[in-house]
Amino acid sequence: MALSDEERRRLEELEQELTATDPDLDRELKAGLSRSRAAARIVYGVLAALAGLAVIIAGSITRLTVLGAIGFLLMVAGAHGFLSGLCPRGTGPGGSHETRN
Repeated sequence: MALSDEERRRLEELEQELTATDPDLDRELKAGLSRSRAAARIVYGVLAALAGLAVIIAGSITRLTVLGAIGFLLMVAGAHGFLSGLCPRGTGPGGSHETRN
């Protein structure tokens, strides 16, 4: 959905105000997630998913449903961390913040 001329003008004004009031935040938002932070998210996500799998197996062996559920949640959190490291917010399919003409 295209923006009207008035909406574009207001958006540009907000961007200029942000740049003027908080240049550090503006630079950080434009730079996105650094490669080292993205790599750390990937590593921690994989480790969390593997730990979750181990907890699920432990829950299965001990027949404790609660332990299995905790392991599942840990695996989901790990998968989220892994995927957010691979595809940082705003850069994935359909998540671009660029305006389309």
